[in-house]
Amino acid sequence: MEYRFEVVSLLVSPRHAYFGRPKDGPADDVETIAPDRVDIVADKGIRGDRFFGIRAHTEASVTFLALEAWQAAAGDVDPVVARRNIVVGGLELDPLRGREFEIDSGDGGIVFRGGRPAHPCSWMDSMAGEGVRKALIGRGGLRAQPLSSGVLRVGKAVIRCDVELDAARAADQVKRAQPL
Repeated sequence: MEYRFEVVSLLVSPRHAYFGRPKDGPADDVETIAPDRVDIVADKGIRGDRFFGIRAHTEASVTFLALEAWQAAAGDVDPVVARRNIVVGGLELDPLRGREFEIDSGDGGIVFRGGRPAHPCSWMDSMAGEGVRKALIGRGGLRAQPLSSGVLRVGKAVIRCDVELDAARAADQVKRAQPL
């Protein structure tokens, strides 16, 4: 099956920004890049990102976040705060867990294997607002392993997968995820 969606933003960060206790604040000297395109390398991740080529993160080196879930939880806060690599609009992520899927943003398809959920950490309340972490539980994104290499760009894209995706249902589900 083939579905159209949008790659809203991309994020590459060579180092972690959220470590230690949230009350101590994020690292000040962490460069975060929001490019229009990224190079995805099979079994390694996004070139230049903090998880690139790290064995412990091979199966989860790329993270996706649905913009609709983020907006329902955090409102107008910039999704870069979530530090997910790929923010998508109009795409249901949960059905992709454990499945292979291909994304093409104009430069040829890149195959991924959906992995475990990308659970929100306690930093979300400090960085995006009280209650955001709780609102994102079960909706914090998807970790994935790239199985092929290629270029991913911001803009319109197509996903090919063997599972039915329902963006309208996903949007309805995240509406119920409003922070308390």
